[in-house]
This record gives sequence, structure tokens and C-alpha cells, in this order.
Amino acid sequence: MLETLFTIVLVLSSVLMILLVLLHKGRGGGMSDMFGGGVSSGLGGSSVAERNLDRLTIGIGAIWFACVIALGLLKAY
Repeated sequence: MLETLFTIVLVLSSVLMILLVLLHKGRGGGMSDMFGGGVSSGLGGSSVAERNLDRLTIGIGAIWFACVIALGLLKAY
């Protein structure tokens, strides 16, 4: 029962992580330059929406990590 709950939360958090990472703005360099993302305007720092997106991504990542650890512990015993 508990294993099923953690598996469902893991799948949902995985899908959310993919969507949240794709919502982030490219900061230049790496893969974003390869596909035309290198042209950016330097109009300032992070907006409130970007900071909130960062916080949400970190929170969902922590939930994802906790589910992976919990499932590993459940499978070990």
C-alpha cells in the first residue's frame, strides 16, 4: 500500500519536474545555444515569476528525491 503511494507520487513529481524544467528560460551556453537560444537580451535580472518557478522546481525536486529514497528503503526491507 505504502509502496504504491510512493510510486504514484514519484510518477507525478517526475512529470511535474519535466514540465517545470522546460518552462525555465535558457541562460545561454550549453544545449540552448545549439538550438538558437543563444540570442538573448540582457534586460535585467530574474523576475518574480522566475524566482517562484525556481522555488517550485526545487520543492518538487526535493519531493522526487524523498520518494526515490523512500522507495529504495521500502524495497530493501
